Amino acid sequence: MAEDVEQQARRLRLKMALEDLQEMKGFGTELVTVIIPPDRQVHDARSLLQNEHGQAANIKSKSTRKNVQGAIESAISSLGRFKDAGERGIALFVGAVIVGNNKTRMVNVVVDDPPEPFQSFRYRCDSVFELTQLQEMLIDRNSYGLFVIDRSEAAYGIATGKRIHVQEHLVSNIMGKHRQGGQSAQRFERLIEEAAHKFFKRATEHASDYWLPNIQDIQAIIIGGPGATKDYVVKNEYFHHEVQKKIAGTHFDVGYSNESGVRELVENAGALMGEIELDSERQLMNSFLKEVMQTYPKATYGEKMIRQALDQGAVSNLLVSESLRKRMVDLHCSICGADWTVSLGRVQAIPPCSKCNTDEATKEVAERDLIDELSEMAMRSSAAVSFISTDTEEGLQLYQGFGGLAAILRYPIS
Repeated sequence: MAEDVEQQARRLRLKMALEDLQEMKGFGTELVTVIIPPDRQVHDARSLLQNEHGQAANIKSKSTRKNVQGAIESAISSLGRFKDAGERGIALFVGAVIVGNNKTRMVNVVVDDPPEPFQSFRYRCDSVFELTQLQEMLIDRNSYGLFVIDRSEAAYGIATGKRIHVQEHLVSNIMGKHRQGGQSAQRFERLIEEAAHKFFKRATEHASDYWLPNIQDIQAIIIGGPGATKDYVVKNEYFHHEVQKKIAGTHFDVGYSNESGVRELVENAGALMGEIELDSERQLMNSFLKEVMQTYPKATYGEKMIRQALDQGAVSNLLVSESLRKRMVDLHCSICGADWTVSLGRVQAIPPCSKCNTDEATKEVAERDLIDELSEMAMRSSAAVSFISTDTEEGLQLYQGFGGLAAILRYPIS
């Protein structure tokens, strides 16, 4: 794949953190965002926060004053762990977030290994966190425009590294070839061609309007369709002139001119779309699906079997769904003294004690992300790790049908 595994892991960790941060809200301006780019000194940020802590004493509301000062103190404490901002910078998101029933809990999220450097310093106190710089890091700048058309329908969208987005499906009102009563064949044919012209113009204008704001990031426009209409539309320059310049010389035959046709277009144009990772993801998943059907498969799936295969050093390539959201939690029962570890979803409740079956005394001792743990196990045995999106049918099948975890093995295991 185009990106190395560690960079993919950074992007995935940022994506997961962003999902949580976007959901968080505070009462009033109680959530503190601090972003320190690599060229800014950490002690400068600490000095600013200490000054803001003093200013917060003037806040009239007692609860707001307490929460803001508490958040700033927590941020200052977190910054004490860092001598500098590192190669890519640091971001802190601290504050009392609403958890329901008019209650709050203090959160402290630190992003110290982003996939790209932070661009500018930021301090903000608001009811939501300032996430613009994080969101921009997840935008894939290499993209391809996708367009499929025939005389009855058209669809268009865009493909980036790991995503296919179909923006719109358009249906024409072109009449069929049968004669309408009282009309000459010549007049009827002219009406059909006028309707076709209007439809081609409408479809290409919609697509051009969608692509033009980010045309500098689009590597090429890929055109497809089930018949000769696609070639006619390109030849007669229906598209905006800036879009026309980006149209790839090869046009592709696909079965439909709807959303299915757009996805088929990506499959057929895989070699042309050099920056798109979906094609390599699809090939990996097809290799796994083919192997898992064998009598003695060099493939396995599910967390338990994956761990067993990693312990044996049998994994060649670990396939992890980007939609997998699980954590490993170490638990302790204060009644019987039992210690155990479970795999839980992000909002899944802590289970009762595995020995005495009580839940009142079960406490979390530590937690870690399941993806991080399995990735570390894979690295120890020199196994590759591939993060699979859910934007293809195969990727969706990994998440929904195989629990988000699968592996291609070096040899069959029992």
